[in-house]
Amino acid sequence: MKEIGRVRAVVLNYNGGDLTLECLRRLRATEWPAGRFQVVLVDNASSDGVVGRTRDEMPDVQVITSDRNLGFAGGCNLALRDLDGVDHVALVNSDVLVEPGWLAPLARALRHNPAVGAACPKILFASRFRELELRSGTNRLGRGDRRRLGVRVSGARVSGADVWRDTQLYEGFWGPEEGPEPESEFQRTAGRAVLRVPVDETRPAGDCELQLAADDVTRVDVVSGRNEVALRVGPVPAWYTVPLGGRPFDVINNIGTVLTGDGYGADRGYLERDHGQYENPEDVFAWCGGAVLLAASYLRDVGLFDEQLFLYYEDLELAWRGRERGWRSRYVPASVVRHVHAASTVAGSSLFDYYNERNRLLVLTRHADGRTVAKALAKYALVTGSYARRDVVSPVLRGQAPRMRAPLRRLRALGGYAAAVTKGPRRRPRFGIN
Repeated sequence: MKEIGRVRAVVLNYNGGDLTLECLRRLRATEWPAGRFQVVLVDNASSDGVVGRTRDEMPDVQVITSDRNLGFAGGCNLALRDLDGVDHVALVNSDVLVEPGWLAPLARALRHNPAVGAACPKILFASRFRELELRSGTNRLGRGDRRRLGVRVSGARVSGADVWRDTQLYEGFWGPEEGPEPESEFQRTAGRAVLRVPVDETRPAGDCELQLAADDVTRVDVVSGRNEVALRVGPVPAWYTVPLGGRPFDVINNIGTVLTGDGYGADRGYLERDHGQYENPEDVFAWCGGAVLLAASYLRDVGLFDEQLFLYYEDLELAWRGRERGWRSRYVPASVVRHVHAASTVAGSSLFDYYNERNRLLVLTRHADGRTVAKALAKYALVTGSYARRDVVSPVLRGQAPRMRAPLRRLRALGGYAAAVTKGPRRRPRFGIN
């Protein structure tokens, strides 16, 4: 292979455990000229023993440790401040698994056009999936809640293994709600809903079990491929066995990042089945920090991550900053990696909700026009009000206890945004400063 650049691959660990180690093992098997590929592990004050295990098993991996959790932005910056002798920097999440040939197509994209500062792979979910469709009658709770509601879904198992965290609620769901055990977290369906469960193709196909409940006894028809079963679901949460059908399929996590009309940074292609519809290289609005190859010249020109953002939207902010200086981001489908989604910070957690919402508004305030920012803030207030109506007003009118978690999380994120705007942006880290 022709010498085409010296690459530093950076993996940030925060209690990723065995998954981080597997990520490092996969990276070390990258096909690249000897002596021109360096793997760096940055540990964000973890307690999982990964630092010691890495030093014992993989002494060629450079380890950088922090005595406190600096977030994604601050942690990555520890490995980016000194880029002497480095041509490209690969950022790879600790829950991303690469194949040996993943790097070369990205490097070719950077070499082909010096204006391209970032090359993005196709990021697929680690598991393959089978799909189930749920059909049921609907009812209205009334008293402030006008939704047409089907059944409550609060768990999923495949072949006895709990897969609820990785189950994709693809269509026809009303969003997360909280309740008493065993429905501490659930989602309600509409009259028709589609969900996907991850399957392990190395094991024999098994049945799926769903934990379901309904406000009244309800018939639910579940269809998966050519299999169909009719269930009688009652008010008490219970497990129901449904046969899985159809062939497993890959699902897209990210093929570059887009900016939606209401100011969200969104994974392009998110939750679409991968059937070859995105096989042409093309420019994208921004790159995803889960897996990307950056030109060192891009970072020297644009700067490093903004550590005020800590976690989430720091990649969009740095990409947007690059766009403003004329840099391009390029999607390269010949490079494919797989992501164990939300393994490092679980989607729907208080941490996710706070930084995701706060940072979205902060990044818009810094880079978008005033009208876009005002529109985003107005919509944020309206959505927060709708959560308050659903979780506070409607339960109280029905004589039930209010559910405060979602409205309070949104208000906390808005308060964090206001405090950050009042302080103003921090001075961004510079090269050569430790």
